[in-house]
Amino acid sequence: MTTPARAIGTPLDRFDGPEKVTGTARYAFEHRVERPAYLHPVQATIAVGRIVGVDTTAALAEPGVLAVLTHQDAPRVASTEDLEVAILQDAEVRYRGQFVGGVVAETSEIARRAADLVRLDYQARPHDVELRADHPDRYAPEVLNGGFATDSVRGDPERALSTAAVRLDATYTTPRYQHNQIEPHSTIAVWDDGQLTLYVASQGVHRLRDSIATLFGLAPERIRVISPHVGGGFGGKLHAHPDVALAVLAAMAVPGRPVKLALTRQQMFSQVGYRTPTIQRIRLGADADGRLVAVAHDVVQQTSRIKEFAEQTASSTRVMYAAATLGTTHRMVALDVPVPTIMRAPGKTPGMYALESAMDEMSIACGRDPVEFRIANEPAEDPERGLPFSSRNLVACLREGARRFGWDGRDPTPRARHSGGWLVGTGVAASMYPVYRLPGSSAMIRLGPDGRYAVSIGAADLGTGTWTTLTQIAADALDVPVGRIELRIGDTLLPPAMAAGGSSGMTSWGCAVVEAARRLRARLADGYAGVVPAEGIEVSADMPANPHGDSFAMYAFGAQFAQVRVCAETGEVRVPRLLGVFAAGRIINPKTGRSQLLGGMSMGLSMALHERAVVDPRFGHVVNHDLAGYHIATNADVGSVEVHFVEEDDPYVNPMGSKGIGELGIVGTAAAIANAVHHATGVRVRDLPITPDRFFAEGTPSRA
Repeated sequence: MTTPARAIGTPLDRFDGPEKVTGTARYAFEHRVERPAYLHPVQATIAVGRIVGVDTTAALAEPGVLAVLTHQDAPRVASTEDLEVAILQDAEVRYRGQFVGGVVAETSEIARRAADLVRLDYQARPHDVELRADHPDRYAPEVLNGGFATDSVRGDPERALSTAAVRLDATYTTPRYQHNQIEPHSTIAVWDDGQLTLYVASQGVHRLRDSIATLFGLAPERIRVISPHVGGGFGGKLHAHPDVALAVLAAMAVPGRPVKLALTRQQMFSQVGYRTPTIQRIRLGADADGRLVAVAHDVVQQTSRIKEFAEQTASSTRVMYAAATLGTTHRMVALDVPVPTIMRAPGKTPGMYALESAMDEMSIACGRDPVEFRIANEPAEDPERGLPFSSRNLVACLREGARRFGWDGRDPTPRARHSGGWLVGTGVAASMYPVYRLPGSSAMIRLGPDGRYAVSIGAADLGTGTWTTLTQIAADALDVPVGRIELRIGDTLLPPAMAAGGSSGMTSWGCAVVEAARRLRARLADGYAGVVPAEGIEVSADMPANPHGDSFAMYAFGAQFAQVRVCAETGEVRVPRLLGVFAAGRIINPKTGRSQLLGGMSMGLSMALHERAVVDPRFGHVVNHDLAGYHIATNADVGSVEVHFVEEDDPYVNPMGSKGIGELGIVGTAAAIANAVHHATGVRVRDLPITPDRFFAEGTPSRA
C-alpha cells in the first residue's frame, strides 16, 4: 500500500506497534547491560522524626551484597535545595516511606532480603497528614503550577452573589489520586570513569539530565539519558523523583557496575507523586433568565512541607463562562506527606469536576436544560484576558454531542427512568485544556543521497503515538511519503526538546521539525539546485515563537455525555456509555488521537467511581497502596466509549493547526458521570469517588 505524501490527517497504525506487540521495544529496565547489579530501597517507617541509630551489619553479611547505603555513607550531592531528590544526605525523616537507605546486590532477591535486615532506630516527632478546609496553617502560594496567578478577581463577586436571583453555594471534594502507570518507575544507572548513563522511563530526557546535573554537580555533557519507550507517564515521569537519585547514588557506590532499580507498586505510592486532594467551594449567581452574574471558586489543597507544588485547580473557571464578576482563590496546607506532582490535566481535572457539577446544579435551579444553560453562558471572548479566542467550538461540541447522544427529549426529572431494578440517568459536562507552545525544542534533519530523511529530536513517546505522529508532521513538512522518514527520539545525544507535558509536546516538537524542514528545503533549492550532494545535507532549527501568541486565547474544548445505571438496592454504579465530542484543531492522526481521548475518558471514569488513596492519619501512609486496594477502572468497568471530532481550522496555534489532546479527554468526564448519577437517583454526590456509601449517607437510592 502506498502512503500518500500528505500524511497529517491520515489514521496510520503506530509505527512502533510491531515492536510493542512482539516484546522487542526496550523499556527502561529492559536495556541490555553487562554484569548488572540490583538495588532495593530502605524506607522510613515513621512519618516525621530523625534516625538515631543505624546497623547494617546483618545486611552486609548477606552473600552477594555489594553495598549498603544510608545517610552515614552515601555519596554527597552538590545541591540540597530540592529535598525531594536530595536523599540520604542527613538523618531527618520528612514523610512515611521516604528513602532512607538502599542495598545493592548481585540479584534483586538478595537486595530485597538484605534491605529487610537494615536496622534503623528512630526518634519520632508529631506529624500532620490530614487536609482540612479550616486548617490553621492555610497560606496563599506565590504562584501556581504553570505560572498561573494564585487568586483572581473581576468586579465585586461577593456583592453580585448576594443580590443574584438564583444562587448556589456548594462544596466539592476530590481525594488523593496516585500515579499507577503500567510501567513502574525504573532506572538503570551506570557510573563509569566520571560519566553517567541513565536508562530511565522519562517524559523528558533533557529535563531529567539537567535536574540530575544540578543535584550531583555534574556538567550536563557528562550525563546521557536514554528513553525511547515509556509505558505511560501522565505527568508522573515529568520531574526527577527519589528513585532516580537513589539509583545514581548506588551506581556511584559500585562504579563500573550498572545498577538496576524498578519500584514495586507499593513503593510508587510514596515516591513518584500524586494529584493533591482538593476541597472546593463554588458559588454561582444567576439572573432570572439563567445567565451567570457571579462566579466564586475557592480551593484548599495540600502540598508537602519539603517542597511546594500548588495545583492550578480553579484556573479553568476563569475562562469557561461569561460572568460580569468572578473571584478565584487557592490556599495551600503544607503537611508531612510526599510531594504532590503533575497528573493528567493538572488543575483542570479536579477543578472542572467541581465547576461542571456546580453548573449542572445551577441549571436545575434555573429551570434550564444543562446543555442550553452552558450555551447561554458562552463568552464572546476570553473573560480573563479580554482576548478573542483563536477558535472556540464548545457550542458545536455540545450541539453535536447532544445530537449523537440522543439528548433531545430527555426527561429532566430525577429517578424518571427505571430498568430491571436499575435507575438510569444521563449527564453532560464540558471539557477544556489550554494550547501550549513551550520553548526549548530543536530539531535536526539530515537528507542523505539516497533520498531518506533522518529527523532527530529528544522528544518522548509515552505510548501516545509520538513515533508515528511526529513522522507524519515531518513527512508533510518535507512533502514526502512517511516511508522516507527515519525518526530518532528519546536520547540526550539528540537535539534538546521540552518534556512531554501540558499536552504541548506535539505542538512544540512539531514546530521545530517544521522549521527545520523549511530550512532544509530552502537550502536544497537555493544552494544545491535541488540536487542532494554525496555528503548529504544537514539542517538544524529551534522552535520559532508563535507570532499570534499575544493576540489570541488558545484552547481546545469538548463536551462529554454519560449514561449511568445505579442499582436501586445496592447503590452500585455502572457506566454503559460515554460519548465525547472534541474540537482540538487539526487532528494529526485520527486513530492515535481517538485512542488518546478514549484513554482520557476511561481515566475520568476511574476517577469518578473508583480511585481514592486512603491515608492513615496515625502513621501517615497510604493504606491501600497496591492495585488490590487502590481500585482502577478495568475492562469490565468501561462500556461503550465514543469519540468524535468537530472539524476545526485554527491557523493561529501552530503551522500544523493542531491542539493537544492528551489531557483534554479526562477533563469533564467525572462531572458528566456525577451529573448523570444525580439524574438517575436524585442524590447529588459532591465527594468523589461515587461509591455506594455515598448514597447510604443520604438514604438509599430507592428512598432518595
